[in-house]
Amino acid sequence: MLRGWMPIVISAILAIASGVSAWFAIENTRAEAVRGWELEQVLAASEDIPPGTILTDDLLQEIPMPRQFIYESIMLPSDKEFAIGKEVVVPIKKGEPIHWYQLRGLREHERLSEQIRPGARAITINVNADSAVGYWIRPNDTVDIIGIFRDPVKQTQVAITLLQNVPVLATGRESAMLGSSQDREYMTVTLQVLPQEAEILALAQSLGRLHLTLRNREDQSVIEERTRTTLETLFSDTQLRFLERQRRKTIKIIRGLQNKLGIK
Repeated sequence: MLRGWMPIVISAILAIASGVSAWFAIENTRAEAVRGWELEQVLAASEDIPPGTILTDDLLQEIPMPRQFIYESIMLPSDKEFAIGKEVVVPIKKGEPIHWYQLRGLREHERLSEQIRPGARAITINVNADSAVGYWIRPNDTVDIIGIFRDPVKQTQVAITLLQNVPVLATGRESAMLGSSQDREYMTVTLQVLPQEAEILALAQSLGRLHLTLRNREDQSVIEERTRTTLETLFSDTQLRFLERQRRKTIKIIRGLQNKLGIK
């Protein structure tokens, strides 16, 4: 009878031994990967947190992170009291470290420079309700920038999309880290661009007018071939009809939303 069970017992022992060996191999690999790194606890999201959520203690956890990757913007366990009760302004994934600029109203960190990515620059342009989408542009949105100039050769007005998919750092004195201003209107928008793009915007603002167009947060597409809109474009039936067909293909109104809005 025992002989019949012996192969099963031996197989089980071998399976356990294989599992233990695999576990040790994984642990050795992990230990080797972090060898020489000093780990430090940081605050992280315990679950996916959507914008508009008010942080509570159960939404936060502490996770170890190599000290060399902990930037000034990452919140530490000692910062938890500042984080709790604050509104989240951008999506935060489960396990992602919490950055202070992801929370609204942390005025202890009022340096806008902390939001600028290395290699990028912040530049401010003047706006009004017409050029800033009726003041619906907010920090952390992305925009395209249209410039309207006078063609030096033809002496006619021309509109050109100068930059696409540009992050908004601040609107007026409001940024993601400073919180909401009481007045929704603002006269400036601060953008995050490359140094060469900052030069383009500085020159463009001195030569003509700039308009911002607001993009969907998830839309990262870029139009590769830049076009110019002139008076000829406005009076070209062929071009306008073509654009109308393109718009109908690209922009689809949800029927449920149509009913709610009373659109027929």
